[in-house]
Amino acid sequence: MTVSYAGAMRAEDRADIEAYYARDEERDRLSAGPVGVIEFERTKEIILRRLPPAPAVVADIGGGPGGYTQWLAGLGYRVEHRDLMPLHVEQVRAAMGDNGLVHTMLGNALDLDLPDAGVDAVLLLGPLYHLKDRADRIKALREAARIVRPGGPVFVAAISRWAPRLDGELRSKLYLKYPHSTSVLPELERRGFMAPLHPAAFTAFCHRPGQLRSEVRAAGLRVADLVNVEGAAFLLGDLAERLAVPRDRQALFDTLRAIERVPELLGAGPHLLVSAVRETSLGGE
Repeated sequence: MTVSYAGAMRAEDRADIEAYYARDEERDRLSAGPVGVIEFERTKEIILRRLPPAPAVVADIGGGPGGYTQWLAGLGYRVEHRDLMPLHVEQVRAAMGDNGLVHTMLGNALDLDLPDAGVDAVLLLGPLYHLKDRADRIKALREAARIVRPGGPVFVAAISRWAPRLDGELRSKLYLKYPHSTSVLPELERRGFMAPLHPAAFTAFCHRPGQLRSEVRAAGLRVADLVNVEGAAFLLGDLAERLAVPRDRQALFDTLRAIERVPELLGAGPHLLVSAVRETSLGGE
């Protein structure tokens, strides 16, 4: 998952984001460790619940180095991949070649080059992370709604408001390397913005579940579902071992499905995922 931002973004904010993605850690993030594997497998599972059958056209907006683009193409979908980072566009081109299924270009989620109702589904699995202002997040959502056909699904990912504390503080113990990380958590949880802890560190806006639902609706989309992707699985110290044992893996994923919509637990995992639907017409059309 990757970045999109407004052209009016402050130079220092844009520099922070570009510095992080220039580290090229995104390409292997969804496959290099068990937490990434859970995120990838669960996100694919949730998307397939409402994705129209291949060879539908899917826009992967802010699609990064193309993990989901490659997965979709492997299922026979035609994919319009857009990303702000030239490195990511180059990686998608190198991975997919001229296969006739994937078209990748530089693109901004706030101002897409795709036509009205030109695709059958949209993946917006990262742009909201890096839009600090609510107006910009709604603008990105409205662009996704504009390009999808009436009745088509839009899948929207967000980082949970409590992910920095649960993942960074509790699981990763970032305070051992960055002692100031603990002191910024109360303000982060109040305002939602996670500032970089060090040069080229990850930075993002973190949503409350109700806040995410409200923004999707404000963009003219109907919320069909809102789930937590990883639940508390990312906190398990033996997660890799459980994924390697079929019965343990089944129990893990069954549990995540069973609790994915429990209101009291929605914010307890790193990522939220909305499955939204464009109604027949959008407000203002």
